[in-house]
Amino acid sequence: MSTEELYKELRYVNHSREKRLYYANMVINNTDLIPSLLDILFRVDDKTSCRAAWVFEFMCGENLEAALPYLDIFTEHMHRVHLDPAVRPVAKVCEYLVKAYYDKTENPVQSALLPMHKEKIVVACFDWMINDEKIAPKAYAMNTLFLLGQDYDWIHPELAMILERDYQMQSSGFKARARHILKKINRSKDS
Repeated sequence: MSTEELYKELRYVNHSREKRLYYANMVINNTDLIPSLLDILFRVDDKTSCRAAWVFEFMCGENLEAALPYLDIFTEHMHRVHLDPAVRPVAKVCEYLVKAYYDKTENPVQSALLPMHKEKIVVACFDWMINDEKIAPKAYAMNTLFLLGQDYDWIHPELAMILERDYQMQSSGFKARARHILKKINRSKDS
């Protein structure tokens, strides 16, 4: 299937879990489609890029290892994504990667996610935290940054400063997640 054929196919993706999972499995079963999927995802001014982002997120949720050969491309371009329906899944994929990286069970992400990838994830997550994004990308970014703070000692103080600064102006969902992350930061300082 060519990139343009996949592009046309993505018109049938909608918000339903069933459709996203169907197309995610289609890509998992034919990993040669991943470069085309990423090409469409990074057409950041095209609304179809959002559908590609949904499929990529579901693919990573089902089989994160399939994305590992494409970490360079993903991390190089993810900061360009700006349409709300695409930012959320991209932030979720970052959280998937970082959670797997810090998992106590040995897994392929731990050797595939290089410092350069982590640094680009840090930059994107801080951008999502300080920009006018919806709560979901901010929540994923908070968690991702908290975990990455284990390797970068400057992250926790910066993250805490942003959370405390923005706390009063944000939604109750943001506040709940921020309280949780701030408690974890304080606990990690004490230990």
